Amino acid sequence: MPTKSRLNGGVAYKSTNDVLDEVNVRVLAELEADPRITMSALARGVGMSAPAVTERVQRLEQAGVITGYRLEVDPAALGYPVTVFARIRTSTGRLDRFTDFAATVPEVVECYRITGEDCFLLKMRIPALDQLAALLDRFLLYGQTTTSIVVGTPIPTRPLPLP
Repeated sequence: MPTKSRLNGGVAYKSTNDVLDEVNVRVLAELEADPRITMSALARGVGMSAPAVTERVQRLEQAGVITGYRLEVDPAALGYPVTVFARIRTSTGRLDRFTDFAATVPEVVECYRITGEDCFLLKMRIPALDQLAALLDRFLLYGQTTTSIVVGTPIPTRPLPLP
């Protein structure tokens, strides 16, 4: 995974492969399989002492390779079974206003700035299809929307391939 560094006003990416030795790749694989694993169990899994593996995990966090640990919750269990992707083509001069607005909409769970004819790709979760029109109407002030409703997830979210 790259780390960001500033270069000539832009963003250049620098590889962190020097941090990803064989042992650290095994540590990451164990953590991906079970992010709640104890340090002692992780140490056993990679054949190290608990203090040594704890130090490696801390170095991976400090290097920005491990950026956090998260809880995954089934959206349907919380009353949001419908997933919608919406592409937004904003009006001229509305990019910042749009991102500020999208951040206030609880149904927006992800927002990407994209290339092409559209400016943004939103992932949204809603309780039912009959609520989609009202949600999309809230975005019309900022531009044109194109919407896709998810009917299945043949490849669910998965970890990145490790080197």
